[in-house]
Amino acid sequence: MAAIGAEASRWGREAASAAPTPPAVRTLGQEQVVLTPRSAARIEMPRGVPAAHASALAALPGDDLLAFWWAGERESGADVKVYVARWDDGRWSAPRPVVDRDTLGDALGFAVRRIGNPSAWVAPDGRVHLYVVATGLGGWAASRIVHLVSADEGRSFDVQRVLPMSPLFNTSALVRTSPVGAADGGWLLPAYFELGNKYPMLVSFDEDGDPRWITRIGSLTTALQPALVAVSGREMRALMRDHGDDRRLQQAVSRDGGESWEDLPASGLANHDSSVAALRLRDGGFVMLHNEQIDTAASPRQWLRLSVSADAASWAPGVDVLKGLPGDEFSYPSVQQVGRELHVTYTFQRQAIAHHVYDISYARTER
Repeated sequence: MAAIGAEASRWGREAASAAPTPPAVRTLGQEQVVLTPRSAARIEMPRGVPAAHASALAALPGDDLLAFWWAGERESGADVKVYVARWDDGRWSAPRPVVDRDTLGDALGFAVRRIGNPSAWVAPDGRVHLYVVATGLGGWAASRIVHLVSADEGRSFDVQRVLPMSPLFNTSALVRTSPVGAADGGWLLPAYFELGNKYPMLVSFDEDGDPRWITRIGSLTTALQPALVAVSGREMRALMRDHGDDRRLQQAVSRDGGESWEDLPASGLANHDSSVAALRLRDGGFVMLHNEQIDTAASPRQWLRLSVSADAASWAPGVDVLKGLPGDEFSYPSVQQVGRELHVTYTFQRQAIAHHVYDISYARTER
């Protein structure tokens, strides 16, 4: 605890000049993002493992991807592990376990009871930074975020630290969505707090993977799992799961590279307590994966949609990833771009991780 406290004081808020500036990307103007389905499949699951959830994509140098997810007998089960598979030459490798509660507990020096959501980032130096939710006693509200690093493109990981996120025994901090890169080689990790009040947070890392500062996103107490996109200059937007009565996608904006945030009115898009994923495309525009709501549906997660936007403020339907039957679940998506391809993964019925590929193009639109 003393070491955690010392590190927490070390990475206090830095000067605004250290805040990230998003890379320049041309604006869309009168062009609209067009997504054309190319393929749909499922990533091979570990043999004899019935449950899988919470995939996270990370792009390696070149055209390869890593997909992380947890799998086991059930959520919070003792046998749950974080697995990884690699997308190479148009196919996924067999899954490999990279984190389990016993080896993680041995490395940390305290017992780990549960393992949950992963989030991953590939730094400019090629190292893979993996963030995993882990608990000791209690449920997910007692979680900590463990930071691991791989120097061999995800084949093996070493534990770096437990992120010092909270003075409350450093608990109730979780990750879910993908980090966003900064112009100086660092990155921003979205996170959230969920013990009682629920609110989104942001952690800044330098190019070496050391934490710099932490801030809260807005003042809402019913928003979580922020998906982050850089808009222009130092403007950023956070799109958040709604755990409150609005049942609308919650939003916040930062105009100083993520240092401070202002709440925005809830979006017109429905959000019945479901995680979203968003991405700024390299040639302009934005995409967002979210669960569209059917008023008569028994499940708010039976319809997964890709929406597109020119400004990350107003969204239009792009393509329906999957529209199922009442009781189906297609949830917790992740998205990355490889060349002119958009790669999407998501939880399929809590049994597997699905993978879709879309070709990205642009079309002129009428005024």
